[in-house]
Amino acid sequence: MPELPEVETVRRCLLKSVLDNKIVEITSNYPEMVEGDFDDFKNNLIGHKIINIDRKGKYLIFKLDNINLISHLRMEGKFFYQQKNEPVNKHIHMIIRFENDYELRYQDTRKFGRMVLKTNDALFTTPPLSNLGADANDETIDVNDFINKLQKRKNTIKEALLNQEIISGLGNIYVDEVLALSHISPLRKANSIDLEEAKLILSSAKEILDKAIIYKGTTIRTYTSSLGVKGEFQEFLLVHTKTICPYCNAPISKSKIGGRTSYYCTKCQR
Repeated sequence: MPELPEVETVRRCLLKSVLDNKIVEITSNYPEMVEGDFDDFKNNLIGHKIINIDRKGKYLIFKLDNINLISHLRMEGKFFYQQKNEPVNKHIHMIIRFENDYELRYQDTRKFGRMVLKTNDALFTTPPLSNLGADANDETIDVNDFINKLQKRKNTIKEALLNQEIISGLGNIYVDEVLALSHISPLRKANSIDLEEAKLILSSAKEILDKAIIYKGTTIRTYTSSLGVKGEFQEFLLVHTKTICPYCNAPISKSKIGGRTSYYCTKCQR
């Protein structure tokens, strides 16, 4: 599943291809992925240009001159920028054609991805973006606000960090990595984290995510890249999918926490 580094990589790739291209046609064989009326969706986009692409957490924000298209890739969503005469596979569920005869194609095997339009005024004041916490690699995060949110949670720190309302952008892979670097057990209760541990989690999150962005994300079985990009951060994973702890050489434990497969060292992470 794409997390913050993978979505940021997609954003940077798309910036090189789709900016200032006027949309002339939109088709979909699965319009249910659009929240709201699909005809309204088309009418608000056709004739307008993509002037920028932002990101918040795991969401892409395509900024047009009159509106914003928010896209969440969910489990397996991918974008491709291709010429209109190139073959279209059966998992391409949205095609946005530009006046240069190229197309932005959205592929989603499971059809879990969602798109919604928001005006500039509503972009960050209404769901889904209004519900998000600060990006996990944002160095301006207020640690006191962060720990206050953790103190209200009775579930594990692993589950709390997966909660996008507490902090955004972290998914299963990177939460495992952040907690490994912080030497904190994913089984700890979120409300047991003290101030110094909260600071450590935030600094570890920034270090892990910034490095993952440099290496264009993590390409493993559950997520592969598109747009001709292959992530390489899997070469630097500490515990996720690993069997031996890089710090103490003890066996890595693998178990379900909150329904998610988790990797951690019971010796190093307390």
